[in-house]
Amino acid sequence: MRVAVYYPWVYVKSGIERIIVELKRRSRHDISILTHHYDRDATYPELKSMGVVEVGHVPVSRDYLSVAKAGWIIGRTRLDTSAFDAMIVCCEGLGSLINFRNDDRPILNVCCTPLRPVYDHEYRARVHARAGILRPALGLVEAAWRMIDRAAWRRYSAVVAISETVRRRIAAAGLWDKEVSLVYPGISRDRIRPSSTFEPFFFLPGRIMWTKNIELAVAAFRRIRETTPEAEFPFRLVVAGMVDRKSQPYLQRLRDMAAGDPAIEFRLDPSDAEMRDLYDRCWATLFTAFNEDFGITPVEAMAAAKPVLAVNRGGPVEVVVDGQTGRLLPDTPEAFAAAMRALAADEAGARAWGQCGLARAPLFTWEHFVETVDAEIDRIAARR
Repeated sequence: MRVAVYYPWVYVKSGIERIIVELKRRSRHDISILTHHYDRDATYPELKSMGVVEVGHVPVSRDYLSVAKAGWIIGRTRLDTSAFDAMIVCCEGLGSLINFRNDDRPILNVCCTPLRPVYDHEYRARVHARAGILRPALGLVEAAWRMIDRAAWRRYSAVVAISETVRRRIAAAGLWDKEVSLVYPGISRDRIRPSSTFEPFFFLPGRIMWTKNIELAVAAFRRIRETTPEAEFPFRLVVAGMVDRKSQPYLQRLRDMAAGDPAIEFRLDPSDAEMRDLYDRCWATLFTAFNEDFGITPVEAMAAAKPVLAVNRGGPVEVVVDGQTGRLLPDTPEAFAAAMRALAADEAGARAWGQCGLARAPLFTWEHFVETVDAEIDRIAARR
């Protein structure tokens, strides 16, 4: 079966780009990748050989004018759907607008999240706090978006959510009144192999951007360093991930917080091999995002038999088992500092949690994810 996979902007190394790579690599269907913005040098290198097709161009800035322009372009785009039997929309907001002029084929929504500034209460609260006097206008924009979004969602044939957190978000927004299937993304089965190396550093992997709340880890680590002699806590903090242009000011803010502490290291744009090496060697992995939709990095850590310290909210709650594979913590520097200090002093406990995580990691694999999406495509195509 010929299937188009559409996502508005393929330009970074995020979870959605990874989903696209794995669908193309593993699906039994003939997958074509369509986008309105492709940066071949900034996203996953595997995509260079996967025939990504740009169907126009939209801005990637997140200011209101750029987002409105992108939405207008996406909503008016007419694709040549005659070449396809079905379409997958990787949805995190604006992507659903492609449905308005392209619903002559069955469309599957692989939903990573509805638009977070509108439907994620944690994200929305932060956006409103920064809006100041524009807050009433923001409310009007949100109301208009909800009407447009619901009209776009009515054109889907089926919806798959990547976590229970996302499924609840869809239900609370009233976007879909039928069954929403649940299937977790994750890792390849061959990536599940334990590491017995536990070097004294905490590892925080993933994109370096404000939604990842990395300042929480920096503040917690600095708190330990300021109150504990180095001989008692000879640990480092390694933050590794890509930084796009709009997140450069955030990176500088993190550097300012680190205040030149030589025990805090930022590794920018690491390769997959470098990331795997860090997972293999670290003592534990930190996951500080304030309300992540899912979060693959805790699964990556468990696949290397490393414990995870994560914020007790959102997707990590579905992955990390508190007290067995790591800790689910309040999002405060005090809580993370205490957990890091305790884990640093308990190597046997860190190894035991890592082994429990290793046993849990096979619940989250790309093989199962793609098999489930393929089955959904078969189902909606058969109903045509």
